[in-house]
Amino acid sequence: MEYLIRFSQSLETFRLAEIQALAVVEGIDLEVISYSDESPFCLVRLPSEEAAKALLRRSILAQTIHEHWGTAETYDELHRIVKRETSHLWAQYKQASFKINIDAYQGSRSSERKLALINDFAYLPFDGLVILSSPDQEFTIFEQWEFDAVPRNLPDPLRIYFGRLVGHGVRELVKTYDLKKRGYISTTSMDSELALLTANIALAAPGKIFYDPFVGTGSFPIACAHFGAMGWGSDIDGRSVRGQGGAKSLEGNFKQYGLERLLGDVFVSDLTNSPMRKARILDGIVCDPPYGVREGLKVLGCRDPEKDAQIVEKGKRTYRNPSFVPPKKPYSFTAMLDDILNFASDMLVDHGRLSFWMPTANDEEQEIPVPTHPCLSMVVVCTQAFNKWSRRLITYRRLPDAEVDVSALEQRKQAEQVQGRTADDLNPFRRVYFRGFKPEQGSGDNVAS
Repeated sequence: MEYLIRFSQSLETFRLAEIQALAVVEGIDLEVISYSDESPFCLVRLPSEEAAKALLRRSILAQTIHEHWGTAETYDELHRIVKRETSHLWAQYKQASFKINIDAYQGSRSSERKLALINDFAYLPFDGLVILSSPDQEFTIFEQWEFDAVPRNLPDPLRIYFGRLVGHGVRELVKTYDLKKRGYISTTSMDSELALLTANIALAAPGKIFYDPFVGTGSFPIACAHFGAMGWGSDIDGRSVRGQGGAKSLEGNFKQYGLERLLGDVFVSDLTNSPMRKARILDGIVCDPPYGVREGLKVLGCRDPEKDAQIVEKGKRTYRNPSFVPPKKPYSFTAMLDDILNFASDMLVDHGRLSFWMPTANDEEQEIPVPTHPCLSMVVVCTQAFNKWSRRLITYRRLPDAEVDVSALEQRKQAEQVQGRTADDLNPFRRVYFRGFKPEQGSGDNVAS
């Protein structure tokens, strides 16, 4: 059966990725018939109405889904299609209360014109009452107009859809988890909409274990917990996790939403010094690694252990002190990306997903390439564009060992990571950020080199 999804007109490159991920979560056979980032309408084929409802019951970007009754470029053509293709369905709704809406995307209709367009569907043999509030059945006329159709005074839409409402998304969750209402946040806490989307695309679900190695105030584990997954996390700075205690802490955030039973634990660590035993136990890894713009990236440790022996010895004596701040050393941005992929390959179960955010310049010549790993298959790359730079949500799937290219994996293990000494050497994104994303003068070098 064909169904029409009405998306919100935001985060366009995330919309199809979320729906396809939710089809995996729900075990639904989904076929995308037509879709474009330029339009909020997506036509899909699904096995049943129950599948359509299940597909949207945790979607953040899909507003509604409708049984598809017809699509055309003119109303005359639409009426012919509806009469020809759906007359066998009419008897089911003969006595039901109903209403018909008009959704004019990028267009506008007067109240009089809306009523006239609705009355043109009078041939539908519905004898039930017209009820505007909570009818038994709800039908919608969707009009897709050209950009700036209203100021240009265009007479007709580009395309018209007609369908029967069968299900809703849960876009209201964005407000429920709004950071403005959260008890404890920091300057790097992830926006609730993007955190929930990340959890969906990474396939968070009941019975699964999800982990964020840059947990901060817990935005990602909270989003995963909402969808039933057990959330774990770690951070190089224990102060961000502990906060002020009580409601002003990561644990307090979980309690605010009644999700404390789905908080596994959090601990102080970084990817290069993790206490976690290498074992394929994680169903998902979701994170927003630090970009190292405000200050250079750091990991636990000393630049020179011999020279800083006194600091090391002091740390051994005082590390249990709540005010203890461990020493840190510079860290390469590209090494961090490689370490995230290596960690995921060691820890994810077969088909488990890694979804992490990564910045890049919009200029193709300065763009940071998407990292790869022989054990991980690219699922999707979604982009949130800003002015001169963008951040991408990159999602991978852990391949079963039998599908891994062994020779490529061995070459990766033997490859040496080139290290620099300054913050700019270690972080190509930081370098171009402070250069205003302009090409380097007198040099053919670029970010990808």
